Amino acid sequence: MSHGGGTKAIVAALAANLSIAVLKFLAYLLTRSSSMLAESIHSVADSGNQVLLLVGGKRAARQASPQHPFGYGRERYVYAFIVSIILFSVGGLFALFEAYEKWHDPHGIDPRWAWVPIVVLVGSILLEANSFRTAIRESNLTRGKRSWVQFVRTAKAPELPVVLLEDSAALLGLVFALFGVSMTLATGNGLWDAAGTTLIGLLLVAVAVVLAVETKSLLLGESATAGDVAAIEAALVGPGVSRVIHLKTMHLGPEELLVAAKIAVAESETGEQIAAAIDAAEKRVRAAVPIARVMYLEPDIYSSAKAAVKRETPGNAAVEPTRTQGADPTGH
Repeated sequence: MSHGGGTKAIVAALAANLSIAVLKFLAYLLTRSSSMLAESIHSVADSGNQVLLLVGGKRAARQASPQHPFGYGRERYVYAFIVSIILFSVGGLFALFEAYEKWHDPHGIDPRWAWVPIVVLVGSILLEANSFRTAIRESNLTRGKRSWVQFVRTAKAPELPVVLLEDSAALLGLVFALFGVSMTLATGNGLWDAAGTTLIGLLLVAVAVVLAVETKSLLLGESATAGDVAAIEAALVGPGVSRVIHLKTMHLGPEELLVAAKIAVAESETGEQIAAAIDAAEKRVRAAVPIARVMYLEPDIYSSAKAAVKRETPGNAAVEPTRTQGADPTGH
């Protein structure tokens, strides 16, 4: 995925959240609604998260250095993981604490300002919907035939899944807040406001956990997609390379792939011929999968008898498998 689509979605979300945060906080000052305060903090946290994603994208673009020879592509994963922590602590836990406080002091909403939270929440829903639409449109450019759950689980670039989850949580949170405020205004019972705040807190904690799990998987190092693995394996085989004995891939960043493979060459070939075959194989792979930028190919003499022995010997298959290792079936 080009980082440009992610940046566009982040900027749209940042603009929406900054505007919404100001409106929500003003509504809280007038009404003292816990739902409005929870939503205000939620929008502030989301704004900070979008800034972090932009910073992560900028830092990841730095050139490789002797200290970090594989570059800084994973900075985008690091900052996405920090986003999940902020969403959990600043957004989710604060909302749950505010709900706890409101349960013990369930005051109503000043009727003089009853219209304020309703107007602010409806307006916020419209602004968030526009941001969410931008994120959906940009995601559809790279999602392909994957479902939305599959897209969030298998996307190697973290920005769009993060924005999608944040925007969807924001929309649901606004609905919960509107429910709590409306019921409080209708009944005069502040416990409804506390209930709305509780739902917001639980929602943010759940989304934060999902983000943490997915970004942790990216930080640990995920393999290429099944399609890219198949394309790499097919491209490796060619003049001078009869088969792929063993293949492993790992994302160094969303748009940079490490490829390590043991390839079979003819026993009669000279060192010069083997070197030429490796160079040609690397060119074929990079033409088929452009993000395969770092590649290590080890030539070997393939023996079917030796491979059969290794397959049958317990404990050896993991050391020297004779079939290509692709992506994790779960996508991570």
